[in-house]
Amino acid sequence: MPNRRVVRLREAIAVTEGEALLVTNLHNVRYLTGFTGTAGAALISADKAAFLTDFRYTEQAAEQVRGFDIVKHGADRNATIAELLKEWNAGKLLIEEQDVTYAAYLKMEAAFRPAELLQSEGLVEKLRMTKDEDELAVLQEAADLADRTFDHILAYLKPGATEVSIALEMEFFMRSQGATSSSFDTIVASGERSALPHGVASGKTIGAGEFVTLDFGAYYKGYCSDITRTVVVGKASDKHKEIYAIVQEAQQYALDHLRPGMTGKEGDALTRDIIARYGYGENFGHGTGHGIGLEIHESPRLSPASDVVLTPGMVVTVEPGIYLPGFGGVRIEDDVVMTDRGIRVLTSSPKQLIELD
Repeated sequence: MPNRRVVRLREAIAVTEGEALLVTNLHNVRYLTGFTGTAGAALISADKAAFLTDFRYTEQAAEQVRGFDIVKHGADRNATIAELLKEWNAGKLLIEEQDVTYAAYLKMEAAFRPAELLQSEGLVEKLRMTKDEDELAVLQEAADLADRTFDHILAYLKPGATEVSIALEMEFFMRSQGATSSSFDTIVASGERSALPHGVASGKTIGAGEFVTLDFGAYYKGYCSDITRTVVVGKASDKHKEIYAIVQEAQQYALDHLRPGMTGKEGDALTRDIIARYGYGENFGHGTGHGIGLEIHESPRLSPASDVVLTPGMVVTVEPGIYLPGFGGVRIEDDVVMTDRGIRVLTSSPKQLIELD
């Protein structure tokens, strides 16, 4: 059976000036080949596809990689690639410029002569924006695992617990349920620290009457989930309730109105305009969302700078927030997939303000 992703990639290569594409980004390599190791590259032309790796991974590649000729290279991978380019008569090579250092570029330029090096301008990343059914099934499993983690951790959120102890319990639970790891360093930020959008868990002790923001995800079968919930340990004050209600309103409005055909900028405005209307625009400094998949942050983005048009199959987060220095902050985040008619929400943890006794 043809590799459908390679077929789509060849269609994308055909409208460039390139005659072959060298894929070195390991996330892109995994996407195209299924290879999960840490040393591999793919070389693809209109009618040929080679997967290159060293002696450590040839057996693994034989088990995982389909639709590619497996080529073992020696100490100098560039030399092997140069031989293939000559054999394939490929004189214009697209490279993943965002993955290649300047030093590596100079070595490639010298090794691949007379082939000309061209920028690929994110060809594979653009394909990755639209998830297929297999990817969506895994992303749903990763989201379900994140939901179970939130339900699990509520019993541990008490005055006297440290942020780092909560993060460790969450990460242990995710791994015990089948995750390879967490999607990123788990954020547990309490009290004034909840005003830090990326307040990675510290040794701070959680106190009564404090917000606790939990931002986490499961890295599962190569894919990431990403969810945020904010709770109050103890009784919520009027200020807690006020800003929580605003963020919840903004997030729900976006979930109700986000549609294919919108740009990332228009999707961002769904939450931003509401928060600004309540007078907290200055306290919402990040984008409304970002793509997730093989990486925790990938395209498309829901941000004031994004002109990408949202289409069915794209998976993004929706995560507005309000952050008040010296007091605390709220963020509520779900993972959603664009559909033909609107969106389907992958995460399902409760979003009413939870006050933990």
